[in-house]
Amino acid sequence: MPSPYPAPPTGISILIVGAGFAGLTTAIECHRHGHSVRIYESFPTLKSLGDIISFGANGGRIFARWSDGTIAAKLRSLSIDLTGYGFRIHKYDTGEVVYHQPTPAQNPEAPVFNGHRGELHQVVFEYARDELGIEIHLGRRVEGYFEDGEKAGIVLGDGERVTANIVIGADGVRSKARQLVLGFEDKPKSSGYAVWRAWFPNTDMIADPRTSEFCSNGDTFNGWIGPDVHFLFSTIKNGSDCCWVLTHRDENDIDESWSFPGKLEDVYKVIEGWDPICKAIVEKTPSLVDWKLVYRDPLPTWVSKHARILLVGDSAHPFLPTSAQGATQAMEDGVTIAVCLRRAGKEGVQAAVRTYQEIRYDRVRAVQKTGETTRDRWHKTDWEKVAKDPTSIAFPREDWIHQHDAEKHAEEVFEEIFIRFTGPEKDKNESLLPKEEPVAVA
Repeated sequence: MPSPYPAPPTGISILIVGAGFAGLTTAIECHRHGHSVRIYESFPTLKSLGDIISFGANGGRIFARWSDGTIAAKLRSLSIDLTGYGFRIHKYDTGEVVYHQPTPAQNPEAPVFNGHRGELHQVVFEYARDELGIEIHLGRRVEGYFEDGEKAGIVLGDGERVTANIVIGADGVRSKARQLVLGFEDKPKSSGYAVWRAWFPNTDMIADPRTSEFCSNGDTFNGWIGPDVHFLFSTIKNGSDCCWVLTHRDENDIDESWSFPGKLEDVYKVIEGWDPICKAIVEKTPSLVDWKLVYRDPLPTWVSKHARILLVGDSAHPFLPTSAQGATQAMEDGVTIAVCLRRAGKEGVQAAVRTYQEIRYDRVRAVQKTGETTRDRWHKTDWEKVAKDPTSIAFPREDWIHQHDAEKHAEEVFEEIFIRFTGPEKDKNESLLPKEEPVAVA
């Protein structure tokens, strides 16, 4: 069962770097479980950036426990409602709907959310800052990390050093905490794919008879599946906002900047010969982003040598968008570390951090792989098979992912894993419990 909210104070102090969904969820859950939390974020102001983001039922279950369900209700009002429409999957050239995938009924205890990243983020940010009173320091760039056996800390841009019992890196794949945890700087590699992304009002869509149907009858979700390409188009908030993403091959070299302004002319080339409705949608786009899907080798560990610094979310495990689980898995991370720290107590912080990784690591790797299998299912479609079994092209919704309760699971398995790092077996785990000198990255 979920713990009472909030739990009694544990005396454990936590610094979280990054105020995205990973950092905010981790902070909220740590606050909920009785820990003292401060967030440091490099952006000076909150900006409504991005386009669509998805949270599966396993993430909705976490949201639903906040503020007696009021946060989930706010997110629901901003999210797509496909109860009646479902997901219509088209063959790329003919436009034929080859499968109409129904949308499962919403479970109020584990709702599903798909909405504008910036709008949903603002709800969570304001809940953390205004309702819970969590300390959030904006405009404070973290330049380095340090730890020893007793504490961990960060070095801010002005040279100030801040310490706590642990530090959590939640600031994405370019987090400096990755370098400390790994012992070297890992560079991104091209995945061979890129995504054009766009979000815009329905003004031109609704004025065009070819596209008005998508905006005149509530929310919609359509996908066109082609050779090594898929194009997904949604209308949200009763058809008032439009969003599309198109994943395609891209072999360009990438560096540390992998998001660029996109060009409609390039999109037109990729969808040449496709169902004309695709171009009718794309041509109404005022601006788009060309987002290179970079790949990083799976990290062998998310935990530093002294187990006072750990990674969550994209800092630890970036996801392909076709998994539709990146943000939700970050939420599961936040819940799990909060539970582990509460159960371990202040004297068991380091073992709790290692227990967190042990609970999460294999599940995250398994969910990550679904992003590749879904992409390949669509990009290498066997159309003869689809003709015989239309469900073979459906977007997977697997119970082992969506019905998972991260808090309940962490509570159930904590003791048997924690004892490996604290009991008689801990000497067998010596490689996970190194006795190193203090380290620093700046």
